[in-house]
Amino acid sequence: MNTEFPLAEFAARRAALLDSMPDNSVAFIATAPELIRSNDADHHFRAESNFYYLTGFPEPEAVAFLVKEGDEGRFVLCCRDKDKDREIWDGRRFGPELAAEIFGADSAYPIGNLDKIAVELLADKDVLLSSNLRQSEQASLIESWMQGLRRQRKQGVRTPEARLDVDAMIAEMRLIKSDYEIELMRTAATISADAHSRAMKFVKPGCNEYQLEAEIVHEFAMRGARFPAYNSIVGGGENACILHYVENNAEVKDGDLVLIDAGCEYQMYAADITRTFPANGKFSPEQRAIYDVVLAAQHAAIAQIKPGNPYDAVHNAAVAVLVDGLISLGLLAGDADTLIADEAYKEYYMHGTGHWLGIDVHDVGDYRVAGSKEWRNFEPGMVLTVEPGIYVSPNNDTVDAKWRGIGVRIEDDILVTNTGHENLTAAVPKTIEAIEALMDSH
Repeated sequence: MNTEFPLAEFAARRAALLDSMPDNSVAFIATAPELIRSNDADHHFRAESNFYYLTGFPEPEAVAFLVKEGDEGRFVLCCRDKDKDREIWDGRRFGPELAAEIFGADSAYPIGNLDKIAVELLADKDVLLSSNLRQSEQASLIESWMQGLRRQRKQGVRTPEARLDVDAMIAEMRLIKSDYEIELMRTAATISADAHSRAMKFVKPGCNEYQLEAEIVHEFAMRGARFPAYNSIVGGGENACILHYVENNAEVKDGDLVLIDAGCEYQMYAADITRTFPANGKFSPEQRAIYDVVLAAQHAAIAQIKPGNPYDAVHNAAVAVLVDGLISLGLLAGDADTLIADEAYKEYYMHGTGHWLGIDVHDVGDYRVAGSKEWRNFEPGMVLTVEPGIYVSPNNDTVDAKWRGIGVRIEDDILVTNTGHENLTAAVPKTIEAIEALMDSH
């Protein structure tokens, strides 16, 4: 059992949440349930992201309470008890005593005592903070606690009259990464970058998409990242035009481009990289032309990332370059501004240019200023992806056949710094020359 744990990092997160909580309140955060894959086989358990962010506790069947009373704040944990019989079958457990010691809880109790502890903690509190996202699954549990409190009314016990969404408060905290988080994300980015380079070296006409996926996952696991952060996309040829293609079971043919969108999860933090490269090591003239447009769009988009710039500047810059490029290739016709206003480019570029990145691959945090339609400005410590693309459907009979079935996406993970930005995934070859040189060397 790994007991290495940056206690101060997680304690600081809890302290920050407690500071933002109203007085005389309790925050309730539960981890994710275990999920059955099939019959008696379970999916690998992964802690709920907000629960992990605040506690670092990795086991299922656990609940955290943060209690604020005046200037005092407490962290109370409920978790599975020690059980030597179950540990023989399912693995070691921390148990309340060791969990409190390692994870910094002020007190810890067996999960079987959850209802009793919750009622005690909520008695005479003014506000309960819980998850809006998980409201439906937690409603009956919380209502049972409220019922327990109402039964004590004759003893003068009050129930919380106000409810707040704890997810929204934690999301704002998670949006700005600490130095500790950034280092984990750099590691995830480095491992993922090397995995993409490995796939470029391995590919050859006649291999299968799942073999490329295997190369990616092998690099992840051998470097300490046992799991991908999301289902890897490995699309050869026209499969690259399917945005969330995950079948990964087709033969890669001579003349195909291969689009791989894959990133590892390292100590709960995600990387997210896409590269597109030729199966035979050389871009065709049409593939090169589309690739150049997408790469130019990505450069223009990344250049917009610096403190004080609005989030939508990234997408707007990418779209402007993509539309100009699509016009020059003959895939669109007309005035660029009009085509952008009419969103005519969505025939070839139908998604956004990026998203926040962190514990979740599509990480939390608002993209607009709360209560308005204004896009929020970049701040140091934010991490986002930048991923423009062009996808020419194989069924698009309005364009010359030479373009059909070409799909290109290029994606990197960008950290907002004090003075601009840092590309965490720059180690993966991205220019045509660099990609062809790497593939030619193997």
